[in-house]
Amino acid sequence: MFFATDLDTVTHGIQLAVAPVFLLTAVAGMIGSVAGRLARIIDRARVLEDRIEAAQANNPMNAAFSELKQLRLRGALVNACIALLTFCALMIGLTIMALFLGETTEWQIFRLATILFLSGVTCFLLALLCFLTETLIATRMLKFGRKLPRSSTQP
Repeated sequence: MFFATDLDTVTHGIQLAVAPVFLLTAVAGMIGSVAGRLARIIDRARVLEDRIEAAQANNPMNAAFSELKQLRLRGALVNACIALLTFCALMIGLTIMALFLGETTEWQIFRLATILFLSGVTCFLLALLCFLTETLIATRMLKFGRKLPRSSTQP
């Protein structure tokens, strides 16, 4: 296997490989955001489960069970989003490797780099759809029509 030794070829290989790194930054930020949403879903589910366990036997707790069902759906969507983002990061990382190796060796793997990059972008777009769906479900759970109690500091 031949590796390029001239500085121009290696520099160009690095330039090609660095461009997809910006997508990795976006993916990392989104994973952090989505992981935070998952933590909040889990915390809320634990509160509801504690309420259900503490409830009297004659209290069916239908509202709590309904909310738990919604939280399970939201949790599944967030988990799917995290999985898709992880696959995206893997595909982009492999793209970076393929671009660099394609530029600095005799290997003709630019077609593979294209497929990997498009697969990564597809995973990212699907993750965005999961995120949007989870957000819509979360806001639909809010009871906008209910009046909030007045606090003692408000007139």
